[in-house]
Amino acid sequence: MAKRQVFYSFHFDNDCWRTNQVRNIGAIEGNKPVSANNWEQVKRKGDQAIKNWINSQLQGRSCTVVLAGSQTASRPWVKYEIEKSWELGKGVVGICIHKLKDSYGRISSKGNNPFSSCDFGDKKFDQIVKLYNPSGSDSTQVYAWIENNISAAIEQAIQIRNQYN
Repeated sequence: MAKRQVFYSFHFDNDCWRTNQVRNIGAIEGNKPVSANNWEQVKRKGDQAIKNWINSQLQGRSCTVVLAGSQTASRPWVKYEIEKSWELGKGVVGICIHKLKDSYGRISSKGNNPFSSCDFGDKKFDQIVKLYNPSGSDSTQVYAWIENNISAAIEQAIQIRNQYN
């Protein structure tokens, strides 16, 4: 099977390093990493420019993978990416990454479910969309879980989304 094209949604400031670890697994094709400088340039242009950038990044993707860290749920652009992905008919899935080490070798606390603040009719997304909390007591075990399960999680997310078309 060909690798799926996915969009990674995450809190840039806190979780860019952790996200790059997931990208490096190579099980799926993700959107190209944006540098801090490029992201700052997009942000300076205002909200519409950010929406346009996100929308362009979602083109050609079959699923959005929300890499949930300690503060991901509170990020307004993550919420936009989740809702826009669903609106465009893409699968949506979350994976907790708080136990992956950052560039300083630290792990963080588990954050809130980023799908709890998104509505789907009379339901919250957290009743529809799965958020996986990888098993393992250290960063190496969590990485291995993600490596072994991310492709199946994406396929299941696409199946779930297709039920709502």
